[in-house]
Amino acid sequence: MITNMTSGLDFQAKALVLRAERQQVIASNIANADTPGYAARDLNFKEAMRQATGADSSSSLRASSSQGGGARGMTHANHIALSSGTSGSLGGASHLAYAVQSQPSLDGNSVDLDRERANFTDNAVRFEATLRFINGQAKTILSAIQGQ
Repeated sequence: MITNMTSGLDFQAKALVLRAERQQVIASNIANADTPGYAARDLNFKEAMRQATGADSSSSLRASSSQGGGARGMTHANHIALSSGTSGSLGGASHLAYAVQSQPSLDGNSVDLDRERANFTDNAVRFEATLRFINGQAKTILSAIQGQ
């Protein structure tokens, strides 16, 4: 019985962790907007969520690039690295892909600041919505336990 009540919370908690990881990736892209040769990255949220919930998934990346990707989200030694939390307890890093370059630049940087700002805002709104959902669900469970 309690498992049925908390399964929704577990799903939303995993989504919240993945949203936080994606926010870090987007912030890294923004931080590297002026770094020559930096290849923008993004988290394939759908595939990462499938993996986190144990659903069957095929490892499809969101986009690819000819830029070589190093370990931990770095494409070059001079690029600002993703923080250690990005490797993710839910496997989000395995769904980290190169973002599609919308406008080629002379310095090889694939960060589109307009797209990154939009992604950052969209992800922040979704993070907040997930957090509010968890909060509401926790209040409902608490109310049921207290018998109100």
